Amino acid sequence: MRGLSTRIKSCLATAALAVSAVVAPPAVWADAAAGTPAQVYGAWHCSDDACTWATVRDMADFDHNNHWLIDRGDGRPSVNLVVLSFVNPLSLLNGTTGSGTADGAPIGMNQAVVDYFTSHGIRVMLSIGGITYTDDWNTALAQNPGLLGQKAAALASRLGVGIEIDYEESASPDTAGLQAFIDAYRAAHPYDASGADPTARLTIDVAAGDRWLIDLDQYATDHWLTTGTPVLDYANAMVPSKQPSATGAEDNWQEHLTGKPNFDPAIPPLAPAKFTGSLYIAEGSQVRPECTDFSTSLQNATSTWTQNAAPAGAGTTTGLLGYMFWAAERPSARGVTTTPPNSCEGGVGAGATAFDIPIPMPPLRQS
Repeated sequence: MRGLSTRIKSCLATAALAVSAVVAPPAVWADAAAGTPAQVYGAWHCSDDACTWATVRDMADFDHNNHWLIDRGDGRPSVNLVVLSFVNPLSLLNGTTGSGTADGAPIGMNQAVVDYFTSHGIRVMLSIGGITYTDDWNTALAQNPGLLGQKAAALASRLGVGIEIDYEESASPDTAGLQAFIDAYRAAHPYDASGADPTARLTIDVAAGDRWLIDLDQYATDHWLTTGTPVLDYANAMVPSKQPSATGAEDNWQEHLTGKPNFDPAIPPLAPAKFTGSLYIAEGSQVRPECTDFSTSLQNATSTWTQNAAPAGAGTTTGLLGYMFWAAERPSARGVTTTPPNSCEGGVGAGATAFDIPIPMPPLRQS
């Protein structure tokens, strides 16, 4: 989410803002309610060390910093999905053990953290990659993509989680290697339309629209994200370089719906049920309304569009799958965090109430 889509960028100082526990749904939701309700409503999570997860967390401190995720103020979670970010793909392939990793995985991504969320009905996934690890993705795919897929599947089995592919190579991505990675993962964890098996959940990140990560977007849309023979569960349209306007966000997401028939090769249209749209909750030096004030947030302003976005050549049902938020706790070494007093009950949490987000996540639409 970085580069033209930088997840590892957000935030500068902590602003002292008291957060109301629940904000009453404003009038715009009455219009959106006629559309298809969101099924995915999640947050990427960066721990307290800018997305490395290189230390084992004290769970009391972890709860203090992240309680808003499991309690929007009335005992219900604010999200139904948390994606722990990031696993270095080359470290995973090599089974690296060091000060911050054990057998290739960050030591902070442990069972205690996973159980913290799953015990409240929140699905957990691990994100492999991120812009920082793009070169490591390239190296790992060149060396042994099938073994990398097997190791990702084993990590998913050990923790009881799904896997997100965040491969941000904008110039000549190794799609053949990524295909081998996916084939190996799916050999261990076949596609599960019911969503009952958390380890079978395998997703991919694409750019905010169709004009970055073009080759990856084209291949993924054409080969892995079809409704007839799905290979991946869905894609996340990542945040752009800075928070967009409501119109800008909708224009980006519409590009995925429409595709790019003028490109060579053409990017086919993507079914609304096969992707989420993403927004910042921690960016720059200010606390965003997307975190603290649902009434003025982009998830509120875009809700009518996202609930009613129509198929434009792929799929049969209206409405995107939902929203993803970048990012919980500390997405960068410098910048605002989502820890108290800037926790996100009043933005993300109030949105969960307004949108009546299902917790736990239900079986996802397939067409």
